[in-house]
Amino acid sequence: MFKEREVTIYDLANKLNISIATVSRALKNDPVVSKKTKKKIFELAEKMGYRSNHFARNLRKQQTNTIGIIIHELNSNFITSVLAGVEKVTAEAGYDLIIAHSSESYAKEAANAKNLFHKRVDGLIASLSFDTTDMEHFRPFVDKGVPVIFFDRVEQHKDNTVVIIDNYKCGYQATQHLVEQGCRKIVHVTSSLKRNVYLERYKGYRDALFDHGLSFEEGQLIINDLTEKAGIESATQILNMETLPDGIFITNDFVAAVCMRTLKENNIVIPDDIAIVGFNNDAIGKLIEPALTTINYPGKDMGEIVARNLVNHLQGISNIQKTNTIIVRSDLIIRKSSLRKDVHRNTSDPI
Repeated sequence: MFKEREVTIYDLANKLNISIATVSRALKNDPVVSKKTKKKIFELAEKMGYRSNHFARNLRKQQTNTIGIIIHELNSNFITSVLAGVEKVTAEAGYDLIIAHSSESYAKEAANAKNLFHKRVDGLIASLSFDTTDMEHFRPFVDKGVPVIFFDRVEQHKDNTVVIIDNYKCGYQATQHLVEQGCRKIVHVTSSLKRNVYLERYKGYRDALFDHGLSFEEGQLIINDLTEKAGIESATQILNMETLPDGIFITNDFVAAVCMRTLKENNIVIPDDIAIVGFNNDAIGKLIEPALTTINYPGKDMGEIVARNLVNHLQGISNIQKTNTIIVRSDLIIRKSSLRKDVHRNTSDPI
């Protein structure tokens, strides 16, 4: 198919019989050019389909006005809300986003990082895959002075800037709530403990048990991925336990919803038989019955905070290298899935 040649400022200048410099200044809205001349140039530019060559201009400035973002999955309400927060801030600041998806693979994450580096992004935002431990694929950005901010799944190191919630505190809160509801055998369903978010939640869970004088056995820890299959398998494993637990803390709302459905199909009454707490405050938690007690993980707020810190660094307003860890507030939201006591009180507000 024939591709029409791009209209240039030279074409506009020739058509109007004025200098190229005048056209260039007018398109930049330079006050040196009269309003009458600007009007003629803008009208002709629109008529001829002229497009400003931001790419060439940005190369001259050694900037691309793009920010790269590497995420570990797309099928996640949390990640979707983070992206919404990032996009809101970057769009207002005039930056485009290039989104790369690692599919929970270190190899793909490293390839994405290399690709974004060669696309000359001005900055990078990243959340790590399950199996990422070696951070060398981010080294080229550091060496070139390209700022990198990690969020949610991170490696906390003195040279990294990270935006996280207090996962330890949240794990402790969720477990303590179940204890306060009278639970004495609490199972924890989670994902890879190689990742900071799940390891810290697990530590909070263990310490809450210890502080309340409750024992822990290895069988009370179920590690799987975050799929529907994992929810069914976790529920099946719980149903096959010699003594059923009376509480479950699940590190993901979707998995919690699938687990609850499977338990209910096997005549388990929630919360009377087993009280359940999830994590993330996904929309599904309000749709299932009973509604799911959960930890509110404010993804949109996190996205805005990550993006704002990166943009401010790029614009010289602040320096992310002087900030190691930014902690975003999170809350326990109590709903009916965990309430074995005082079930008639208002449970809609975070505590």
